[in-house]
Amino acid sequence: MTQLRFGRQLMAAAIAIPLAFGAMAKEAVAETVLNVIPHADLKNLDPIWTTAYISRNHGYMIYDTLFAMDENFKPQPQMVDTWTTSDDGLTWTFVLRDGLMFHDGAPVTGEDVVASLTRWGARDGMGQQLFKNIASLEASDAKTVVMTLANPYGLVLESIGKISSNVPFIMPKRVAETDPFEQITDYTGSGPFVFQADEWVPGNTVVYTKFDGYVPRDEPPSAAAGGKVVKVDKVIWQYFPDNTTAMNALMAGEIDFFEQPAPDLAPIMAANPDITVEVNDPLGNIGFARFNHLLPPFDDADVRRAALMAMKQEDYLAAAIGDPQFWKTCYSVYPCGTPLANDAGSDVMATGDIDAAKAALAATGYDGTEVVIMQPTDIPVLSAFSLVTAEKLRNAGFAVKLEAMDWATLTSRRALRDPVGEGGWNMFHTWWIGADVIDPMAIAFSGNPDAGWFGWAEDSALEDARAAFATAGTAEEKLELATTAQDRLWSIGASGQLGQFFVPVAYRNNVEGLIKSPVQFFWNISVE
Repeated sequence: MTQLRFGRQLMAAAIAIPLAFGAMAKEAVAETVLNVIPHADLKNLDPIWTTAYISRNHGYMIYDTLFAMDENFKPQPQMVDTWTTSDDGLTWTFVLRDGLMFHDGAPVTGEDVVASLTRWGARDGMGQQLFKNIASLEASDAKTVVMTLANPYGLVLESIGKISSNVPFIMPKRVAETDPFEQITDYTGSGPFVFQADEWVPGNTVVYTKFDGYVPRDEPPSAAAGGKVVKVDKVIWQYFPDNTTAMNALMAGEIDFFEQPAPDLAPIMAANPDITVEVNDPLGNIGFARFNHLLPPFDDADVRRAALMAMKQEDYLAAAIGDPQFWKTCYSVYPCGTPLANDAGSDVMATGDIDAAKAALAATGYDGTEVVIMQPTDIPVLSAFSLVTAEKLRNAGFAVKLEAMDWATLTSRRALRDPVGEGGWNMFHTWWIGADVIDPMAIAFSGNPDAGWFGWAEDSALEDARAAFATAGTAEEKLELATTAQDRLWSIGASGQLGQFFVPVAYRNNVEGLIKSPVQFFWNISVE
């Protein structure tokens, strides 16, 4: 009997072993992974230090916000449970919702919020204007933050709930106390995903895993607002510097989602029945040619304006985007089709007259100083913009040098104020999503060279108009001040406006739950 019992136990164990291995294998296979081609390589991990959209997207993966913009561009509570405003509009009290936790297990407190907003307010355009009107910001207890204003301010929630760069992400107090002009080195987040720093391979791979301690809101998702419900175990960003290689990876099923394919590849992918190609952002993007206002020759406003005269939007958009269904000219600094759009001052670059530009440049006494244009060869749209500008400026009489690099390198180098021979630069091209430049509060429109955006424009009249806009009481006043700000931007030649364009996303049909938004989010998405 003993031998029989032992034999049965041995047989049971023999059967159990493959069953156990089968269960383990089944568990391993059950991990769901969303494989994504991001629009750029992630090099800078601090979304407050830089306005780069790839860093912003990284920020949304690992951090949360107090408020967030919904699909109608209205701020909705996110980390905040309840809030009140005093009768005079000067005291705002915010109470955090239950269950907020950092990735290291520590609770999110009012002190973390105060430190995070303070750091953000030193770098962001809307944040800078808000903090000019803040008398005090303090945590009255672990879950309560009290903001006391020195003056009534009409954009409190719009500022702390802004959807794009720079986003006021909530970090631990110890991290948020980092000098805002230095990059953080601790990536402990408050959001739905955890950044796996040990698996990060710059130029190749970024890995995020679901944060089981994150408590989403109950509301359905709406742009950046609502419930951030993570439906995959892992999101992997795989960077491809070559768009054709990236497209082939999507077509082969190695990739699930392609964030910003080159527009000329869209018809090829759309012809594949397993792939959907669509525009995900109703406002699109606004192309920018940014001058360095600190260094010659663009330290002279007349030289900048001469360069603007050579620029013709149709030429840029045809070269970079191609299909006219994906672009339109727009000579407003605010997106066309939005309430503040106007054409004040835009005659400086409405025709793209090379002869006029050449004459205007000659009148400045330009001495032939070489213009160094940083060209991000891994971003097809921006690479094309750079080539068009180089040709137009040469035809207008400028000496031009293109310096090829990847976008990640450019986003680091553009922060340098050094002379060109020591790493500095004269021009670069970029775009802003329409939601980022919808009004004068955008950091792109700053006239403060000490705290403003790369290129460091300086204009006190511009700053006065922006400050007044923030406290304007009526739509008519806001339009008047926005128009004044636009006129100043054109007058000083702050940047070249290269038109409005729409870049589609592409994804395989096994991807479900994509959120319509100017910013790409990866919660609510499932893969079959």
